[in-house]
Amino acid sequence: MSTLERTVADFQPPKGAVITDWRPENPHFWSDVGQRIATRNLWISVPALLLAFAVWMVWSTVTVRLNSIGFSFSTEQLFMLAALPSLSGATLRIFYSFMVPIFGGRRWTALSTASLLIPCIWMSIAVQNPDTPYGVFVIIALLCGFGGGNFSSSMSNISFFFPKARQGTALGLNAGLGNLGVSVMQFAVPLAVVGGLFGSFGGEPQVLSDGTQLWVQNAGLIWVPFIAVSALAAWFGMHDIADAKASVKDQAVIFQRKHNWLMCWLYIGTFGSFIGFSAGFAMLSKTQFPDINPLQYAFLGPLVGALSRTLGGMLADKFGGARITLWNYALMIAFVFAVISFLPGENGGGNFWGFLGSFILLFFFAGIGNGSTFCMIPVIFRGEWAKRLQRGEVSEDAANKNASIESAAVIGFSAALGAYGGFFIPKAFGTSLALTGNAEAALYLFIAYYLSCIAVTWWWYARRGASNPC
Repeated sequence: MSTLERTVADFQPPKGAVITDWRPENPHFWSDVGQRIATRNLWISVPALLLAFAVWMVWSTVTVRLNSIGFSFSTEQLFMLAALPSLSGATLRIFYSFMVPIFGGRRWTALSTASLLIPCIWMSIAVQNPDTPYGVFVIIALLCGFGGGNFSSSMSNISFFFPKARQGTALGLNAGLGNLGVSVMQFAVPLAVVGGLFGSFGGEPQVLSDGTQLWVQNAGLIWVPFIAVSALAAWFGMHDIADAKASVKDQAVIFQRKHNWLMCWLYIGTFGSFIGFSAGFAMLSKTQFPDINPLQYAFLGPLVGALSRTLGGMLADKFGGARITLWNYALMIAFVFAVISFLPGENGGGNFWGFLGSFILLFFFAGIGNGSTFCMIPVIFRGEWAKRLQRGEVSEDAANKNASIESAAVIGFSAALGAYGGFFIPKAFGTSLALTGNAEAALYLFIAYYLSCIAVTWWWYARRGASNPC
């Protein structure tokens, strides 16, 4: 008897936090039992992921303030601090993407969320001492990568809970609302550092040259109580799916799958752009338009990009992920050209409002692409295993299970490689400014990459006769 033929009466209710029988593709099971459990896990996952993104990107805001409170780091050093969390976060994602089938989604979500306390507390101590060496800040910035790693495990976990027809929307909500953590952080931190929110516990303020007082340590401290509550909610409120268990060896088969590497390439272009622009926008704005306070506007782009991610998932569910992704890259190229057109020239000038507007639209389409590319992955691997089923190589249950495991692993692994964009984009801006005095060289490099993504999407997934239309 296949999975779909069983009735909901066969379902064994979860005993505690472990679910031993999970059949989201069964419509009776889904409507009577599964949807309620899946929704509960999703809505606990979202705030945990939001906090992870907030901690991951907090240096994009803190770097703008460091020199004003007594440090003397170079522009390239500050860009490096903004970029390092993405480097470590991307690397951690490679490992985190395999953790859920090994440890269980509930356990791993709780532990990985609690780990965010380490960089938050340490950073709050380090910024209060102007003699803190640069190397210490490098270590703390790398530890903030814990937040970046959480994305892969979170997305992998949520993919197991929902049927294929609903994965695009569910993953879009989890990722899109989780991505809001960048915008929430960039909005909240500038407000939090202007007041002594934690009294004597929070430490003494830093006094600027004009007499203004700042509590930059609050950039880390404000997340501590929320992280603690979220970790406890995950531990006591989420579930582990026994059927989702798989060893690293079982999941490592994705490294032999061509479509794993192709989707990694595409996701670097979308999510890599989102997280890279989030990390580098404030510092780039400060260097190009020094009379503007970028912290007043830095949250807008990540906010728009995070919200549009959910829209990208919905559009992909309706019109096809490849079609949305293809046109999305074309529009991203257009708005990179727009950003270039508003940059100051050799004689100054430039237009900040045109620059800001173009960047916000670039964030919007990066978010759309984040949602659409992730929707492509389950469709591609479901199609690959359907071919094996038609050839009689596997049973229906095996095809469904393997498609789910490989899709989840590819989602996690592509998220890992995509996150490297958060390192290379700020680093590209810093290098371009150091070598040429402007950011145009970096932006033209991004255009070339987006063109390659258009070619990959069209050839393998969007053209008539593509091997894996989706």
